[in-house]
Amino acid sequence: MSTVEAATPEADATELSVIEDATCTFCGCVCDDIDLTVDLSTNHITKAKSACVLGKAWFFNHHISERPDATIDGQPATYEEAIERAADILLSADYPVTYGLSDTTSEAQRVAVAITDWIGGTIDTTTSVCHGPSGMAFQEVGEVTATLGEIKNRADFLIFWGGNPAESHPRHFTKYSLMPKGEFVPRGRKDRYAVLIDVRKTKSAKAADLFLQIKPRSDFELAWTLRALAKGIEPNPSVEQKTGIPLDTLREMAERMKAARFGAILFGMGVTMTRGKHLNSEAVLALARDMNTYGNRWVAKPMRGHGNVTGADNVVSWSTGYPFGVNLGRGYPRFNPGEFTTTDLLARREADAALIIASDPMGNFSQPARDHLARIPVIVLDPKLSETAKIAAVAFTTATYGINTPGTVYRMDDVPIPLRPAFESPYKSDYEILKAIEQRIRQRQLNGGA
Repeated sequence: MSTVEAATPEADATELSVIEDATCTFCGCVCDDIDLTVDLSTNHITKAKSACVLGKAWFFNHHISERPDATIDGQPATYEEAIERAADILLSADYPVTYGLSDTTSEAQRVAVAITDWIGGTIDTTTSVCHGPSGMAFQEVGEVTATLGEIKNRADFLIFWGGNPAESHPRHFTKYSLMPKGEFVPRGRKDRYAVLIDVRKTKSAKAADLFLQIKPRSDFELAWTLRALAKGIEPNPSVEQKTGIPLDTLREMAERMKAARFGAILFGMGVTMTRGKHLNSEAVLALARDMNTYGNRWVAKPMRGHGNVTGADNVVSWSTGYPFGVNLGRGYPRFNPGEFTTTDLLARREADAALIIASDPMGNFSQPARDHLARIPVIVLDPKLSETAKIAAVAFTTATYGINTPGTVYRMDDVPIPLRPAFESPYKSDYEILKAIEQRIRQRQLNGGA
């Protein structure tokens, strides 16, 4: 970090700070080569060198909101009062659920898991409503994986399936996959063959050598057909009608895949959130696994959305053995998507308290789930006044991870990345608040609840 005085006469009082190699936590790319310029007189980020359009919006639109440190039933309260009330709610609940975690640090995620364990609740992340089916598929068929660095330096065949990286992850093409020159692909884009598979023609289609516009709800059939063709099995001709793709096109693609030196399938929610769900993910993962039998190397990775949703999966997995939707009520972890996932717990009116961390389920859950969430006591940690914070019994205003607080996040390829904050916030971090709640819960449990 360096600090310089502004040179222009009209900005004599402006003091600028430059944070080199800052990390953008807007999406799962977690680009860690951003140079931020901060106006320290206003605590506003004025430049974000190397950031994409989404990253710049993330940095430039950040501001410290003038809100109470915490509220209880909508009224301003001190941290101490709010922490005590939060402990009351969690300790008195019979079936508490902890949800969110995808936009906070892994250090805070660890404490959230610990709190849930102490109170015998259920821990769930936003993965359950996005790439949850992929987490289930990993446990069924495994994952042939690689880092984005390996893909950048080695991949000569890329398949983008069920996603639109040009708009959802703008730097993925230029920094990690399609465009950059690598050790074994020295000419960059000229050394790569790219396929986009989607139900509609998005902006990403312009960047691909081959665009396969499949019919909706046919991802499983397409993946299974490619597996069959790779093994020399002739598929049923009805596949053409089901997928909308000629078999000759798929035959040519399968042969190209077998001839590739290093291939990568990068799949999005278009695979996981359509008919088949985890079976679609299993088929894609199995296709990548099968392709490794031809003397080449193939990997498959999900394209993750939130900045640290991959970290949430990792922390919950190595804490409990499962990636999301884990019930700890019996003193040991149980995993059953549909039973222990938050949107389902709420829709069935089973949870009687909720700890929501860096998420806004009132903004995206089903109506029955939102209705029940509004009826039970909710504790919210969020830098913004979200829809969920508005109905919370206890709401904490927190600092923004990556911009105001340090810590660790995981890139979409499971690589941990350190955060370099730009400036401090007057509010406490998620980690500090969760740690205080955990300590108070333990004190009261050891004192018999007093």
